[in-house]
Amino acid sequence: MKAILGISAYYHDSAAALLIDGQMVAAAQEERFSRKKHDSSFPGRSVNYVLQEAGIKGNDILYVAFYEKPFIKFERLLEIYHLFAPKGFRSFIRAIPLWIREKLYMKHILRQELLKLDIRAKILFPEHHLSHAAGAFYPSPFDNAAILTMDGVGEWATTTIGLGNKEKITILREIHFPHSLGLLYSAFTSYCGFKVNDGEYKLMGLAPYGVASERTNRYIRLIREHLVDLREDGSFLLNPDYFEYAAGLKMTNDKRWNTLFGIPPRNPEGDIQPEYIDMAYAIQKVTEEIVLRLASTAGQLTGSANLVMSGGVALNCVANGKIEKNNRLQLWIQPAAGDAGGALGAAWAVWHIYLKEKRNCEKPDNMSGAYLGPSFSDKQVQNLILRTHTEAIRMEEETLYYRIASLLKTGKIVGWFQGRMEFGPRALGNRSILADPRNSHIQKKLNLEIKFRESFRPFAPAVLEEDASEYFDMQGISPYMLKTAAINANYRLPLPADYETLPYLDKLYQKRSLLQAITHVDFSARVQTVSKQTNPRFHSLLATFKKITGCSVLVNTSFNIHGEPIVHTPEDAYHSFMNSGMDYLVIGNWVFSKTNKNERNL
Repeated sequence: MKAILGISAYYHDSAAALLIDGQMVAAAQEERFSRKKHDSSFPGRSVNYVLQEAGIKGNDILYVAFYEKPFIKFERLLEIYHLFAPKGFRSFIRAIPLWIREKLYMKHILRQELLKLDIRAKILFPEHHLSHAAGAFYPSPFDNAAILTMDGVGEWATTTIGLGNKEKITILREIHFPHSLGLLYSAFTSYCGFKVNDGEYKLMGLAPYGVASERTNRYIRLIREHLVDLREDGSFLLNPDYFEYAAGLKMTNDKRWNTLFGIPPRNPEGDIQPEYIDMAYAIQKVTEEIVLRLASTAGQLTGSANLVMSGGVALNCVANGKIEKNNRLQLWIQPAAGDAGGALGAAWAVWHIYLKEKRNCEKPDNMSGAYLGPSFSDKQVQNLILRTHTEAIRMEEETLYYRIASLLKTGKIVGWFQGRMEFGPRALGNRSILADPRNSHIQKKLNLEIKFRESFRPFAPAVLEEDASEYFDMQGISPYMLKTAAINANYRLPLPADYETLPYLDKLYQKRSLLQAITHVDFSARVQTVSKQTNPRFHSLLATFKKITGCSVLVNTSFNIHGEPIVHTPEDAYHSFMNSGMDYLVIGNWVFSKTNKNERNL
């Protein structure tokens, strides 16, 4: 047995992943255990979990793979501070002492943490973007593929194009810091009043409320003329005069941005004015253009008809949908594309590159549907019921599917907790909140009474894989909710003539689709196709809902409330259920109700 432990840590979204004889056995993010969103600490709980899942001990680990090279990152920091000196001195005196005290001794720090878990294995350090590339290519269904990685920054690289061929990965081109598409998008995230490394989804969700207009065209032109020098092949340079992230304590030079765009940074607590909506629209369009050009170049450089992607920018599902539609490439994206997925990629890099082990491609991929986290037994659910002095009803599966589908049909909102927890940022039917997408009031209720988040945020559909093309303009599958597709015309409703000029809240609540709750204002949806092979329980629920209603689509949003990670344990699920407007909670075969603790008419 050859066991490789992959670790990502000390920036954000730390995680652990375990590979045994080339098979990914388990993976989890530390935030799910600590309940601290984007937890960056050493993932000790996650390591404990993956060992327990595999039934092995720490001393069974052969290699530990850390997802980046700390010394090269330190070299980059020193060079950048030197380049921008004396600017950035305040940032320098905050960052460097931490490096000197701790991060320069990363190997020693890791060794000490691992020894607590009885792990004495050799530690290897693949480069950050190699970890992303390995995490994109090796679990993909392709023997040969172009590889595109895009994020904020690793050691020096911010974007890479590579070629994967069987066990070999060759990096062909790189863009280096401070020129970063991820940091460009994060700069606009910050300027529009959202939190960096957390609010990028919000910016992407806000963008469709903007429309092509004189102002959005002007913003796009200003970005292209003053912020980004974009080349035909997708390579680009950023203008350092407009950014502070390289050596400062902020993302943007607010004075220059204010002069350029004519608006100050948005107050995070303030209303969202049309100017910021148009700014979100503009940077999304520029990002899509850059990503499309990079994808095209990746295909041309490698000669491959397949493309795999990873890195935080690969979570921009709108851009991903356009790649698939416009580039004629077979696309596969690592579902944990951010830094958490670096743990997976680092382990695979050691297996195939360092150990030179052969690779076996599988269909649809080698990610097991991303269901790589913990599961909980029927006995553990019964213990929860005893501890909370609540009552729940246990149902056999066929009865359960019928009753929950019937409740969803009547407008009830259900927390759905099944099987192994998902790895990555998306809930894929095992830690999900479900609702009927045909109900025009569901989106508002989910956002304001359950998720406690901004009203403009869209919700995603889960659809039976075999029925996806009935509802959405898409071919193939989208199992990880990483691509958007347009709602088919026969599900759209007529819009008023002034729809494009309506204020964004009026636009949000305008009836525009027979599947209103999952149709964004531009008629797009972030689709999850559900396979009977990878998630038979969720597939059976969708099939039952279709049998009752004729509709094989459900709203699927992550099972968490604002400020908390996705739920991990039955206790977490019960806590979120009791502190939100959900009507029912299903854990395994147990059904919990708020309306009547002893509800027998389920």
